[in-house]
Amino acid sequence: MSQQDFFIQKVQEAPENKLFRFSLSKILFDQEQFADAIPHLEKCIQLQDDWMLAHILLGKSLLHSNQADEAKKILEKALKLAIDQNHDDPKNEILALLEHFKH
Repeated sequence: MSQQDFFIQKVQEAPENKLFRFSLSKILFDQEQFADAIPHLEKCIQLQDDWMLAHILLGKSLLHSNQADEAKKILEKALKLAIDQNHDDPKNEILALLEHFKH
C-alpha cells in the first residue's frame, strides 16, 4: 500500500482527523496533484483556523491551480499567523510568495 493509499484510507476512517488530512494533502502536493490537495487543506483550516503550515500549503496549491485571488487571501492570512506565532522562516517564505502578486 502506498503512503497516499494509506492516508486516503485513514481520512475515510477518521474524516475529522486533521493530521491524516494534512499528511494526505502534503503527499498530493508533492505529486503535483494540487487541485486534489485543496479540499483536504481547506478542511484542515476549518478544523484548526490558526494552522499556519496548512494555510501556506493551501496558498501554494491554489497558486499552482491558477486560483490567484484565493491564494493571495490565504497567503495573507498565513503571513499574519506567521507573524503572530513568531515564525521567521515561514514568514519570509510567504513574503516571497506574495511578491508574485506585485508584478
